[in-house]
Order: sequence, then structure tokens, then C-alpha cells
Amino acid sequence: MTRANATPTPHVTLVGAGPGDPELLTLKAVKAIGAATVLLVDDLVSDAVLAYAAPSARIVHVGKRGGCRSTPQAFIEKLMLQEAKAGENVVRLKGGDPFIFGRGGEELEHLQAQGVSVTVVNGITAGLAGVTSLGVSLTHREHAHGVLFITGHAKKDDANGVDWVGLAHTAAQAKLTLVIYMGMSGAAQLQDALLQGLGAGTPLAVVQHVSLPTQRHVVCTLGSLQETVVREAMASPSVIVVGDVFKGLLELQATQGATQRKAS
Repeated sequence: MTRANATPTPHVTLVGAGPGDPELLTLKAVKAIGAATVLLVDDLVSDAVLAYAAPSARIVHVGKRGGCRSTPQAFIEKLMLQEAKAGENVVRLKGGDPFIFGRGGEELEHLQAQGVSVTVVNGITAGLAGVTSLGVSLTHREHAHGVLFITGHAKKDDANGVDWVGLAHTAAQAKLTLVIYMGMSGAAQLQDALLQGLGAGTPLAVVQHVSLPTQRHVVCTLGSLQETVVREAMASPSVIVVGDVFKGLLELQATQGATQRKAS
């Protein structure tokens, strides 16, 4: 028989905050954010998203961004566990989706191993929202039979890393769109490796600050990736998306450029 005053099972909700635009939040995410008494917030979560938190909620910023000083993952997991066992309604708020390069899987396993129940609320990932904002589909019956989400920033102790050359060959043969997260710092190396399996004329886009008012993008070819990134001063946070789904956009850009040159 359950006692009426039994201590409730500690619980944490992992919430995907989407790429930044608060209108891209799911209703379930908004409800979870509003009900939280403690929010542990990643660096890429926008202030507009945090506006849905209760005024009494405690917001703890646990920034994690490639190339910048980050809060240690072990500390974040310890803090989540501590607050949940203290009876707080804990929300771990992550940019994009918790299970797409958000380390949500690691946090889920750690919490469950400590007797904490976990709910996951998915969010729209930047690789999807960024491409959609350009009027392009990640998949296309003529150009892309599938899509592959991959990180350009592997674990430091991962001796093997990503086989970019093999991946390039696979993408060419299977007609895949490659969505690369956290790849800006290694753009030159990515370009060199992918060129061993994909043509230099393969179109791509780099989208920075996806869905935010500061969003900007460039469309170019794989052969000109590093040159374009440097010239346009593209930086993190950005996604690099490679594939023939951008053929139409690249052709349109070339046509518009030719028209402008004639006019001048």
C-alpha cells in the first residue's frame, strides 16, 4: 500500500528549445518551461525562449558552445541530480533537440542510473530549420534519397574520428544530404576530405544563427567552402549542409550575379 506522504520519484525533463525562434517551440516545451522551478540552460538558448519561464523559476546558465569555455558535463549532471533529489521541477533546456548532438543520451543514462525518471521533449534541430528557411528540402526525389546528421567536432579521445573520405563516397553513391554540426573550426579540413569523394562543384550552404534575427547564410560549392567562409566571415554557431538539394539555389544565385554584373 502506498503511503499518502511518500516521497515522489525525482524527475528531470530534457527539453529541446529549438534553434532560437520562440515560435518554433512545441506546445509541450512551452508547458514544461513554464512549470519548471529550476532551469539548466545551454548557451545557445535564446532569451525569447526563457521568457516562457515562471518569474519565480531559478535559471542556471550552463553554457556549452564549441570553441568557447564550457561548463563541464559532469558538473551539469551532478547539478541536475542534486536539484531533482531536492524536489525541484528540473528542466534541462537545450538548443535544438536534446537527442541530436545535445548529449541528451548521456544525461538520460546518467539520471536513470541514479534513480531519476526522465521525460524528453523534442525540439526542431538547426540543421532542419536552417535549410527550410532557405526554401530548400533536405530530401528530394531527384537530388537526395536521404539525409545524414553528423558532428564535425568528435570527442578529444576518439582516435578514429569521422571517416570523412568514406562518408563523401557514400553520400555521392547513395545521394545523401550531409548536415554537419560544429564544423566551422575545421572547415578547411572538411573541404579537403570531402573533395576526395564529392565533386568540387557540389553545392552547399552555411547557415549561421539559424532562425534568429541575426541569421545569415552563404551558398557556394564544396571547392570554394573555406574561401567563402573566410571572405564572408562566417562563424559558429553555424551548420554546413552539403548536397545537390542546393543546385537550384546555386544556379539562381549565379543567374542573379550575372544580371547584376551586366547592369553595372
